[in-house]
Amino acid sequence: MSEKVKGPASYFPSIEAKYGRPIAEWKAMIRAQPPMKHMEIVAWLKSAHGMGHGHANALVADTLRENGET
Repeated sequence: MSEKVKGPASYFPSIEAKYGRPIAEWKAMIRAQPPMKHMEIVAWLKSAHGMGHGHANALVADTLRENGET
């Protein structure tokens, strides 16, 4: 039996299904943005891509974690 995915990654299947792009593409788009704070990136995803707050927050949190930021 596999372990249940927890944290921001638990949102990834629904993000891909709802917004039609793979997670790697979303993360590349986030990394391509000029330096911004967490909530600024969330706001950008919401306004520019129509993403819901929870989905945007999960993507940003996981991407910044991978980059060694908090």
